Order: sequence, then structure tokens, then C-alpha cells
Amino acid sequence: MARIIAVLFALGWRGCVMAAEPLVLDDRRDPGLGANNGATHGATWRAVTDTVMGGVSRARLEPARVEGRPCLRLTGEVSLENDGGFAQASLDLDRHGPLDARDYAGVEIEVYGNGETYNLHLRTADTRIVWQSYRASFAAPPAWQTLRLPFAAFRPHRIDVPLDLSALRRIGLVAIGREMRVDLCIARLSLYP
Repeated sequence: MARIIAVLFALGWRGCVMAAEPLVLDDRRDPGLGANNGATHGATWRAVTDTVMGGVSRARLEPARVEGRPCLRLTGEVSLENDGGFAQASLDLDRHGPLDARDYAGVEIEVYGNGETYNLHLRTADTRIVWQSYRASFAAPPAWQTLRLPFAAFRPHRIDVPLDLSALRRIGLVAIGREMRVDLCIARLSLYP
């Protein structure tokens, strides 16, 4: 029976099987900017701002320890000058090909913030233009909390194609759309079943 199931999966049959365990993308075991878990092994977090399009927002991304927990900390300022307006921490998920997330229900993050609302952006093989993404918002109060963002909550932004969970390429934690001080810490990032 196990061999039959293995053959069916090798041929692309997915059925209704959901993952039993979370898929950890980063749990901050790497003391630097690397994400050394599973599908993201070898990938590196990076800070990206609107300066790539002429804006003047600032961001810094660094390993930190907040209330005793190792985390990745994104700090900076979002400015709307020069048609700008974002700062983000992004992680490529397609180091070994697009990440297939069809067996998962959504994204789970452990965050600590400064009371602001942030976004989580997903990019897929379909998001070919830099401003295209699938977005969900979350509040980040100044206390550690675990949030679950179901894939059904992600809304397309400047793209008419439905979210293709079989081809995730990048995930970003983003401060966007208004002037704000950025201070967001991430202790764990995973996909939950």
C-alpha cells in the first residue's frame, strides 16, 4: 500500500491529504540572516525598501534578542516621499524550485512589534511584476504572539490570477502604504496544516 501511495504522489496525485506537521521556514537557529530550515535551507533574509523605485524609506534587518527570544528584527522608517512607501524583510522560498504549499492551510508567524499593522506578502511564479503580490494584514503589538494567516485571507494585489499554492517563490513581512516607524521582530515562520 505504501508503495502505491508513493507512486501516486510521484505521478502528481495529491488527493485530500493534508500535512500533519507544520513546515518550519525559519525558527531563528541561524545566528545571522540565514534561514536554515527545510525548504529554505541556505536562503538569506534581506531588507528591501522603496529606494529600488526612487523612494526614501529606510530599513535595517538584523538578528536580535527581544524579551529573551532570538529573532530577526526589521527597523526603520516608511516615507511616502518620491512616491515611496514600503520597507520589508523578504525571504526567497524557491532556492530549490518553487515551494509547494498545497498541503498547508496558511502561514504561522511569531511576532513582536510596536503596535503597528503590517502585511505579509506572498509571491508566486505568476507574480512577474514587482508590485504584484498576495497580501494579508496583521497587528503586531509589543508582546510576543503567534498568528495564523490562512491562505484564504490573502488578497491579490495588482494581479488577476488566483493564488497558486503550488508555486510560492517569496514571502515578505512588510510595512507599507503610510508613514510609520518600523519595528517588527520575527521569532518563527512556518506553514501550518
